[in-house]
Amino acid sequence: MFFPATSLAQGQPQQLPSVALQAGIHVIRAEVARTPEQRQTGLMFRKELAPNDAMLFVFELPAQQCFWMKNTLIPLSIAFLRDDGTIVNIADMKPQTLDSHCSAEPVRFALEMNQGWFAKRGLKPGAKIKGEPFGNR
Repeated sequence: MFFPATSLAQGQPQQLPSVALQAGIHVIRAEVARTPEQRQTGLMFRKELAPNDAMLFVFELPAQQCFWMKNTLIPLSIAFLRDDGTIVNIADMKPQTLDSHCSAEPVRFALEMNQGWFAKRGLKPGAKIKGEPFGNR
């Protein structure tokens, strides 16, 4: 399921096409950031994120991916994912900081959700996120 993208105004949250993902019984609505500009902006300037909403960052090639929270107003957790959707590692990130949070191995995907989302559902490294971006449903 995809939703149309809208343009990004300076200092305004971006709205990107989204895809349905699944973590066990939990359905996630993930906006997909594919371009360098979309990935750089991410969830900046948002004042809230619905309970099962997320942003999926898609990179062209596997590499160590690192994220910060500049201009991000809400606390987030980030899961770094292998090509098949397996969680490599998860980090909790504080709003409006430049602290770097990196993948433990080269990955092409990262999934940001409200802080604590993964922990509250018992999702840890080794768990799988399913959906079209990972070639599984």
